[in-house]
Amino acid sequence: MLDIALIRKTPDEIKARLAARSGELSSQIDAVLRCDTQRRQAETKLQQLQADRNRISKEIGAKKKAGEDTSEIEAQVRGFGEDMKRLNEETTALDTEQRDLLLGIPNTPHEACPAGADAAANPEIRAWGAKPVFTFQPKSHVELGEKLGLFDFNRATKISAPAFTCYTGPGARLERALINFLLDTHTRTGGYTEIAPPLLVNADALIGTTQLPKFADQLYHCPEDDLYLVPTAEVPVTNLHREEILKLDQLPIKYAAYTPCFRREAGAAGLGTRGLIRMHQFDKVELVKICHPSQSMAELELLTADAEKILQTLGLHYRVIELCTGDLGFGSAKTYDIEVWAPGQGSYLEVSSCSNFADYQARRMALRYKDENGKNQFCHTLNGSGTALARLYVALLENHQQPDGTIAIPEPLRPYFGAEKIG
Repeated sequence: MLDIALIRKTPDEIKARLAARSGELSSQIDAVLRCDTQRRQAETKLQQLQADRNRISKEIGAKKKAGEDTSEIEAQVRGFGEDMKRLNEETTALDTEQRDLLLGIPNTPHEACPAGADAAANPEIRAWGAKPVFTFQPKSHVELGEKLGLFDFNRATKISAPAFTCYTGPGARLERALINFLLDTHTRTGGYTEIAPPLLVNADALIGTTQLPKFADQLYHCPEDDLYLVPTAEVPVTNLHREEILKLDQLPIKYAAYTPCFRREAGAAGLGTRGLIRMHQFDKVELVKICHPSQSMAELELLTADAEKILQTLGLHYRVIELCTGDLGFGSAKTYDIEVWAPGQGSYLEVSSCSNFADYQARRMALRYKDENGKNQFCHTLNGSGTALARLYVALLENHQQPDGTIAIPEPLRPYFGAEKIG
């Protein structure tokens, strides 16, 4: 959520920065400012009435002590009570309206973000490794998985719906091996603390990390309990410290968490096609950081490097893309996407999106720290996939397929999988 004081102070600058997102948001900023003015005026009137009532109440006491008639002035004070009740209701309603308006405005892009209207303007920052060269026509992960008995889409659809899968035999073991490999890498060498969070969260948690109210149609909701299946571990993990005031020496906080992720993907094209690339349920290891504002840009670089390390260790060619202003996610101030090469698809697949949200999420969840002067300040939050399993799984199968149809298991993964190859 944007800082209302900053909007009030520099509205034109905020409008210009938001316009870089390729969306005209001036009217929303104007609406916030109108509401803010009305709210502050109502609060001023309420404070004045409270002061007047206190002053007159003292006068009543003095007059009664002197034996004077106070009936007329007491009637005036009773009228104050009615006006104060009305102003209280008005300020509460305006405060709620202002918060709702602010929740609908995206974050301002960081000044270092490249300008652009859409994904076509995203620059490639770097690449690692090279595309594998095959002496045969590489197969897709669907062909490989069906031949080797790694997953079953048909039976998953029978017991659930399209865009779900059931990992089977060595395929299930590979998924479990990847999860453990990712968690161990990030916690043992990356310095992250492992978290195993709830998979059902309340609406406040989703508001805090920006999924609500903007993306309600993407969430699986359980109305009877008013709880939601997590779309990513970012939601429960970032909210662990919601409404807390952290000590300065606690920062930075680094968490790693594995969860299944559940997304309706409402309106998404291609869900009817076969494959693991876009699913309603998939596994992911998420990295979350909570840090001092002065360190968040440096922490973003380190976070991205931690996600890249996974692909390097598994010998997978990838590239890092920086998102331009017009392609940024709703709450992000700056984002790097990591895209791994998938030869069976003949394209790159996003396996991680590493974002710095600055204080945008922290304001929504009242997440603060006490600075050197004892003053409460908002933290900065970051997160990134470390990585998304379904697409990592696809890339591993397609890049490490062999001429005889087997899949070579990268050496660092072998202790987790228990074999050198599949098939």
